[in-house]
Amino acid sequence: MVAGSAAFLTPPAHAACELYSGPHTAALVELYTSEGCSSCPPADRQLSRLREALDANAVVVPLSLHVTYWNYIGWIDPFGQRVFDERHHRLVRANGQRTLFTPQFFVGGTELRATRTGLREQVRRVNDSPAGAVIRLHAALARAETLALEVSASAPKQSDALALYVALAESRLVSRVARGENAGATLEHDHVVRTWIGPVPLGADGARVRQEIALPSAWKRPDLELAAFVQHEPSGRVLQAVGGRCAAF
Repeated sequence: MVAGSAAFLTPPAHAACELYSGPHTAALVELYTSEGCSSCPPADRQLSRLREALDANAVVVPLSLHVTYWNYIGWIDPFGQRVFDERHHRLVRANGQRTLFTPQFFVGGTELRATRTGLREQVRRVNDSPAGAVIRLHAALARAETLALEVSASAPKQSDALALYVALAESRLVSRVARGENAGATLEHDHVVRTWIGPVPLGADGARVRQEIALPSAWKRPDLELAAFVQHEPSGRVLQAVGGRCAAF
């Protein structure tokens, strides 16, 4: 588990899991990356080894979002999605920047500029702040290849500008790049977002997501993980996040 808490039910045929957010803010760590970018593999490895760079009690929810805007230089990133291009643009603008680049880290919606020296301190600051939202996530296998997902969120200081996001990610992915800047390299990735849901507006009655997600046979069940977070849309600031792996898969 990387954040929140989980309860597992058995037998496997009826397995389900619950993730709950805590009283303090979990740090959502987003990496914007691409297999078409020669400077991205070190950042991918840094995300994979995130725990090594943090305090032992740090609470983080890591996500790797592969963009598509480097596909034109010769390699189409198999994990790239245009929705991540759009989110990257919005976060850059929310942080008062104009230049879009990869790799780029954001912690709690704020750009991380000193990735080697500042990560521990920025995660610590986020974890020290009281949570601005409450998130509950329930997941269970509805059928052999379908995940039934239910997520609810609320915020004590409700604002029209809040939104709920949900992600299903996969770790231990291996890709052999044939063209582009990383031609000939074998790349390894963790926390790669496969399914993205949101923004779902969070109003006075909170926000709720109920959705069934198809699980392709190529996705490795033991390496799947869920995440959810509440964000203030204009600023990009993340009020709370929760995430982890579920035995239900």
